[in-house]
Amino acid sequence: MKLTVYLAGEIHSPWREYLRKQASERNLPLVFTGPMEDHDRSDNIGEEILGEQPNKVLKDETASSINNLRTQILLSKSDVVIAYFGEKYKQWNSAMDAATAITLNKPVILIRDEKLHHPLKELSNKAQIVVETPEQALQALSYVFE
Repeated sequence: MKLTVYLAGEIHSPWREYLRKQASERNLPLVFTGPMEDHDRSDNIGEEILGEQPNKVLKDETASSINNLRTQILLSKSDVVIAYFGEKYKQWNSAMDAATAITLNKPVILIRDEKLHHPLKELSNKAQIVVETPEQALQALSYVFE
């Protein structure tokens, strides 16, 4: 059995790289997907496909439409979603992806520090498990294969 894991969360820190490396070292049969990790490409994809837009709002709108298409396809094909919430960045996309996964009846592993308990309490309550580190998320997935 192989699982496809969608990695929802900010794209500025190396948490995904760490998780992928740890999963590989454990020989876990996981395939990872997630949002576009190249921030500039994500911001500019609308203009790449639809041409230059007349203002920043429309530039964002066209990029959002295409990024949402990508996210919807990859989330719907995933077996499980890991949603990472760090302290440094706004996490609106992470929350949206986790909520979408829940709506699609995808199992969700939410990673967040205890300090973020209160602002994420409702989302945490809907996740299958809440952990504090990517390592704990991998331990939970490892258990699936025992």
